[in-house]
Amino acid sequence: MSLSLCVYCGSRLGDSPVFEHAARSLGERLAARGGRLVYGGGRVGLMGIVANAVLRGGGQVVGVIPQALMQREVGHAGLTELHVVQTMHERKQRMAESADAFVALPGGIGTLEELYEVWSWQQLGYHDKPVALLNVDGYYDALLRFMDICHRRGFVSDAQHAALIVDDDVERLLDRVGAAAAKATAPDDYSRI
Repeated sequence: MSLSLCVYCGSRLGDSPVFEHAARSLGERLAARGGRLVYGGGRVGLMGIVANAVLRGGGQVVGVIPQALMQREVGHAGLTELHVVQTMHERKQRMAESADAFVALPGGIGTLEELYEVWSWQQLGYHDKPVALLNVDGYYDALLRFMDICHRRGFVSDAQHAALIVDDDVERLLDRVGAAAAKATAPDDYSRI
């Protein structure tokens, strides 16, 4: 199965080259496996790095970007496909519909919002696609501790807590996400969102 992977990540580079290395590695490995990247369509930050790595590896890259961001000239002009949409909601829905799985790399508020949205959509039964975190250099350790508290305090179920795939190794993460995506069987139903 060729994986269509939706990647959420920063439009900035962060404070360490380790984040750039992880984004580049994910893109290279996804392309080497014949996968397709679906992402927010930007040319800057970690978003641009992962997209360029997939393209250099001969893979396909589908970007979805709102018109307002395209006008600010952050859209990537060299993608396999670039869809310019009107709203952020349309962007996120189109990305979700185009992907077999979701992975968050380091990022800020937007990355967290996108991660939690697809994870909550999974919980609500809108899809059964895998949702994962690439925990580069312990970036998400504090967030994962907080999710453990949410689980222990009864606000996140055992099943939903266990559903998030977390790894710090690109190859292992892609293996786990690919295996989980192959098992996903429920049809998407984003019409109720």
